[in-house]
Amino acid sequence: MITRRFYSLNDFLHKKFNKKVVKMTLNIGLTCPNRDGKLSNKGCVFCGEKGAGDFAESNALSLKEQFDLYKSKLKNKPSDAYYIAYFQSFTNTYGDIEYLERKYNEAAEIDGVVGISIATRPDCIDKDIVNLLESLSRKKMVFVELGFQTSKTETIDLINRCYENSVYDRAVEMLSEINVNIVTHLILGLPNETKTDVLNTIKYISDRPLNGVKLQLMQVLKDTELENMYNQNFFKLIDFEDYIDLVVACIENLPPEIVIHRLTGDPPKNILVAPKYSTNKKRILNTINKELNIRDSFQGKYFFRVY
Repeated sequence: MITRRFYSLNDFLHKKFNKKVVKMTLNIGLTCPNRDGKLSNKGCVFCGEKGAGDFAESNALSLKEQFDLYKSKLKNKPSDAYYIAYFQSFTNTYGDIEYLERKYNEAAEIDGVVGISIATRPDCIDKDIVNLLESLSRKKMVFVELGFQTSKTETIDLINRCYENSVYDRAVEMLSEINVNIVTHLILGLPNETKTDVLNTIKYISDRPLNGVKLQLMQVLKDTELENMYNQNFFKLIDFEDYIDLVVACIENLPPEIVIHRLTGDPPKNILVAPKYSTNKKRILNTINKELNIRDSFQGKYFFRVY
């Protein structure tokens, strides 16, 4: 009987540290080349005003102050938990290298922090950044989260991602040469993508030397270009049943050794337009697990690697 049907981040961290590990979202006040005019002024169509950092505190506070404030809001967390400092807002390798080094090290020195997780874009990975991350990895476990979303060319243009797949490949290649965990972020339910399109993206990333993946349900947020597209009926949202089927299919087609960091998302309710079912995370996760059990399925069931 299968007891673990997919390799979760909780399983990975508990195996390594033998206690609860909690992610703490921190803000170091960066922007993005897709917003500041270097590539575009528009940003990706789905990106909200805070660049996915809606639960982060103000960067006017020190990282320790942010950490303590975030920690004070946690409920039902063990008092002896370890922590991962999570730089989530915007592009967290896009800045002055000395500033980045100072902030990474500042987070690493907070008591109880055992890892640093850095969300960024593949086109913001270069040799200087790799050298900095390699140095950081000698002190703490490092996760580098690359916003990829999709491998489909038409969707890449539609969402205004502003880099080609080859840029992602190069970033993964560079990062694979150092001791960091490479995590790829995907969005399920992007405008006009089919199940086949999503599974093609799963196959694409599965052929790369990744350590983890995040599967994020596409959420329409207020004051985004995606909201305009949604209001103009440019695309149809994925419904709950199809979404569950899609997540399960992704799990079945992922390599069994890849850590699944996320199966859905935590939408900020005050700016969420749709889908409304995305606010019930417990229901989503329970239904995914139930469907895996019904199918007697598991991570990697349909994955095969050609050597």
